[in-house]
Amino acid sequence: MRLAGGPRAQGRLLIALVICPLLIHLALATGRWTGITTALGLTHVVDVGLIVMAACFHTLVYSALLIMFGTTLRRGRDPFITALSRKMYGDDIPADMVRYTRGVTWAWSGFFAAQLATSLALFLFAPIAAWSFFVNVLNLPSVALMFAGEQAVRMLVLRNAPWHSWSDILRMIAHIKRSASNQASSG
Repeated sequence: MRLAGGPRAQGRLLIALVICPLLIHLALATGRWTGITTALGLTHVVDVGLIVMAACFHTLVYSALLIMFGTTLRRGRDPFITALSRKMYGDDIPADMVRYTRGVTWAWSGFFAAQLATSLALFLFAPIAAWSFFVNVLNLPSVALMFAGEQAVRMLVLRNAPWHSWSDILRMIAHIKRSASNQASSG
């Protein structure tokens, strides 16, 4: 799917998807919605709508990622991170890197499952503000922490471990996305 306006529009959409949940949480936490929604008689509808929107977005994103990573761990398939490594370095990557990238794919799958389980547990058993804080505020820092942890483990586990900047990673994902799109349109 391509957005009109190209990469610039995609960047704006990404920023909106990152900032909007934070603003919604802030508005809920400070009670800013109550004046507007009370005046319109929509307090309950807006509150439930915001909760459902955040829950659906979080659940759909992490479920899709878990399926995308997890299904590649089946026998006879290249694990997701291994496939990324092969795209980056060619098909002939060292055996230790193949083992490591399989483990990283397992780790990310576990992370996605943990995000879903924690979100569900908080939603069912904690105050809605605790769940909202986890889903809307702690989400991105936890992903960044996972990336940083994986980078640290990579340096310890792999000899001559490759190091990639965020721009390298984004470029690699864009390349894979283009390749998959080209294969889909030609096949």
